[in-house]
Order: sequence, then structure tokens, then C-alpha cells
Amino acid sequence: MPPSDLELRRLAESLGEQLSGQRDHLVTAESCTGGWIAKTVTDVAGSSEWFDCGLAAYSYEAKQALLGVRAQTLETQGAVSRETVIEMVSGALVTSGASVAVAVTGIAGPGGGTEEKPVGTVWIAWKRRGGYPKAELFHFDGDRDAVRRRTVAAALQGLQGL
Repeated sequence: MPPSDLELRRLAESLGEQLSGQRDHLVTAESCTGGWIAKTVTDVAGSSEWFDCGLAAYSYEAKQALLGVRAQTLETQGAVSRETVIEMVSGALVTSGASVAVAVTGIAGPGGGTEEKPVGTVWIAWKRRGGYPKAELFHFDGDRDAVRRRTVAAALQGLQGL
């Protein structure tokens, strides 16, 4: 079962307590989730204390303009790749005043998948300002909504250990 709205909210509340306690601010850089991570964290009352901004960069052009993803990376690796998500998470920290970032890019479906990158393929990266990015590849099952819900949950869970 994909996570429910309540489960996502609990993850966001827990993250908010952590970030607030550490005096950290979060930026999100989202492709396949289209801003869902930012929506989930801003559903938490008081999130203005620890949420800086969210960037929904769906197109190649937006990834380049808003997040500094190199055209060469997109051309050679594709939007759904380790290299792209690392450039996204790093660019989000450059663009914002946040101290921690998460970036997601993937294929939520129902179309768009290939044999090499099937529907449900998602890359997530996390980074603390001044630190090194951590990127992880996921293969989520389910329809578009399930893939996106699982991506939001994994993104929030990964921030907990940052």
C-alpha cells in the first residue's frame, strides 16, 4: 500500500520538528512529484520556521534555468539519472537560502517508461549545504499516484537522516 495522506503528514511533522530543532531550512527540487513534497511540508502549521522554498522543475529548460542542471547532463544521461538529480539538489541549495535540500526525478507513468528506465524508476538526492550529496535509485510499484506518494515518503524519510 502506498502511504496515506496521514502517513505523509506524520513524516512531514517529524521532519519539521527535526529541522526546527536544528535551525535548518529546507528547499525542495521536484520533477515527477510536481511540488507534492513542498505541499506536504507546508500542510504542517508552523512550517514557515523551517521551509524555505520549493522548485517544481519539470522540463529540461526549467531544470537548467532554475537549478543549474547542465544541458550536457540532460542530453547524455537523461532527466532520470543520478547525475541529473545530484545537479538538481546542488542547484537548489545555490538558488535558495536553505541549509538542506532534497531533489527528485523519475518516471511516474503511466507512460514514459523504457526497458532501461521503466515506470516507477525514481532518483532521489539529499544534501546539506557544504556537504556531499547522497543519491539513491528507487523502483516503486503501482500507478502514477502510488509512485508519486512513495517518492514523497522516501524523500521525507531520507531527510530525517541528514
